[in-house]
Amino acid sequence: MDLFRVAVVQAGSVPFDRERSTRKALDLTGQAIRSGARLIVFPEAFISGYPKGTDFGACVGMRSPEGRKWFRTYFESAITVPGPEVDELASATREGGAYLVIGIIERDGGTLYCTALFFGPDGLLGKHRKLMPTAVERIIWGFGDGSTLPVFDTPGGKMGAVICWENYMPLLRAAIYARGIQIYCAPTADDRETWVPTMRHIALESRCFELSACQYIRRGDYPAIQGDDPQTVLMRGGSVIVNPLGRVMAGPDYSDEKILTADLDPGEIAEGKFDLDVVGHYARPDVFRLEVNEKSGF
Repeated sequence: MDLFRVAVVQAGSVPFDRERSTRKALDLTGQAIRSGARLIVFPEAFISGYPKGTDFGACVGMRSPEGRKWFRTYFESAITVPGPEVDELASATREGGAYLVIGIIERDGGTLYCTALFFGPDGLLGKHRKLMPTAVERIIWGFGDGSTLPVFDTPGGKMGAVICWENYMPLLRAAIYARGIQIYCAPTADDRETWVPTMRHIALESRCFELSACQYIRRGDYPAIQGDDPQTVLMRGGSVIVNPLGRVMAGPDYSDEKILTADLDPGEIAEGKFDLDVVGHYARPDVFRLEVNEKSGF
């Protein structure tokens, strides 16, 4: 089988700025396509920002007027699906003949969602909304549901995405595995050293190629955070590409913004499934059964 070049983009968004974040995403997508990448993966919440360190003036039983104004700014910087920013990204993948997975903050009615969008040479393919915002994320983001757990065909295999700490939800992983995923994308905001072992474990468990992208961004890029050294690194990257037997193919990198690439051999997936297929010959459906509610809403 032909090799399939992929790229993970380790870069910081322009927080709370929809237009500039979109422009940066388009520029980086173009760079990756020119390097030969046929699938490009961006970090969680790239458009328009993962507000790490921002509390939006909230604590138990109280919200401040200043925090409400910051949330308004964040809300207004989110994008709608469909919408003009989606159209621009779709145009880029059509022109480049590439596939793209990008984390965005989606505005739907009065609620924000942490969402991964999927694009291909035919434009927008679909989306996945984060099922379980983690900790304080629940103050600013709504909950996804089982209606957005897709996988999509690419020349390199079936791709899908699980966002950040959703990867610690075993039943979600099992549901995605059952959909036949082969290129497992993990947009994240987790830059800890413990993240890379998680990615290697999931690659081994799923026998998939694992592509994880995290932002590299400095504290001074966030207007809502005051008083600290603006050069302090707020998210340090750690993006990584792993093969189906857990071997690191690119990264992790903690040094700066950059694009990591690797050439995937889709045949390695079959090599991995030889002795472990957790939804096939290594499953025990007579003992275990997973039910997934795929309805939209609650």
